[in-house]
Amino acid sequence: MSWQILAAAATAIAVRYKSYAPEPSTAKPFIGACPDSLEMAPLPIEPNWVIAGNPQARAASHSKAEDECAATGVWDCTAGTFRWFFGWDETVVILEGEVHVTAEDGTQRVLRAGDVAYFKGGTWATWHIDNYVRKIAFLRKPFPAPLAFLYRLRNMLRPRAQVGLAG
Repeated sequence: MSWQILAAAATAIAVRYKSYAPEPSTAKPFIGACPDSLEMAPLPIEPNWVIAGNPQARAASHSKAEDECAATGVWDCTAGTFRWFFGWDETVVILEGEVHVTAEDGTQRVLRAGDVAYFKGGTWATWHIDNYVRKIAFLRKPFPAPLAFLYRLRNMLRPRAQVGLAG
């Protein structure tokens, strides 16, 4: 009897999700913009994160993935020292100025124009800006722990292939 219930459920799912022509995506397939052309808006730093000074941050959105699990934007900030929580994985490219970063593990680094850095989602870092910094941020929402485990397991089990970057 239980196999009949499973078969009926599978049939119902198959009928409901019958293969249809995909609906056209509303996302643009390509978005190109100069960071200078994006309209910056105030993005105040959480007041209890500020350690020293009066840092004023602004941001502009460049693009967002259709599944809302990735985004790209421009961010800038004036002088000050603050802790920052990275809710998502974030890769940054410094466009202008510099920032002294101290990660949770004590690692310190000065990031200057042209430098690239990665911050793991769910971590804190202390940022000290002497004058001004401007960056492009590439954000990716981390997978939930069980899904991340399955993804890592899949990667361990499949054959290793050389993967290059598209150029």
